[in-house]
Amino acid sequence: MLGTPRLHLREVDSTSDRARELALAGAPHGALVTAAAQSAGRGRQGRLWTTQPGAALTMSVVLRDPPPLLPLLAAVAVAESCGEDARIKWPNDVLVDGRKVAGILAEGRPHEGWAVLGIGINVAVDVAGLPEDLREKAGSLGRRRVDIEPFLSSLLDALERAFALGADDLLNAWRARDALLGSEISWAGGTGIARGIDGEGRLVVELPGGGRTALNAGEVHLGRLPTA
Repeated sequence: MLGTPRLHLREVDSTSDRARELALAGAPHGALVTAAAQSAGRGRQGRLWTTQPGAALTMSVVLRDPPPLLPLLAAVAVAESCGEDARIKWPNDVLVDGRKVAGILAEGRPHEGWAVLGIGINVAVDVAGLPEDLREKAGSLGRRRVDIEPFLSSLLDALERAFALGADDLLNAWRARDALLGSEISWAGGTGIARGIDGEGRLVVELPGGGRTALNAGEVHLGRLPTA
């Protein structure tokens, strides 16, 4: 059962670092670490996850024998919890009204049979109070701080449901919230049009000169195709 046992901290450097320590010490599947404030939370590509103390859900959960497609699975659960309008920017950023409200980072040691799933969600964050470089991209669910605990409960339930999905149902649930489908995108290797994900969760891209490619990982940006 996800969320048991639970360690809640007033402040921590990173919930994922603490959950990792617990995993190495033998914590069971579902062990949860939450914090009112993080000083060194991190997201994909090594970015710092910045939020306001007491205004966001910051959590990391220990998973034993983690399932395939874990980042996509987590994104489906988070998006479900955020509401019908939530969309997923490949692979697992969750957006509302085009703004990022949640980040997900899965880390661990697959050869040892465990992972730590870190999730940060701006449940009650005041976007105007964020650092200037984040205000244009960051979003918030606009709820109250007292809503964070009930939101956590609903998210854990959504994760349990996502874990129970077969691969095809999971991929279809992700595709139903695809924020990039049909959009012009760019990445380090080129540009193209996003055409959904394949059976392995890779982003399928239609190339300007014809043909397609599939991206395993990396940074993808909305952008324009080059003109002749």
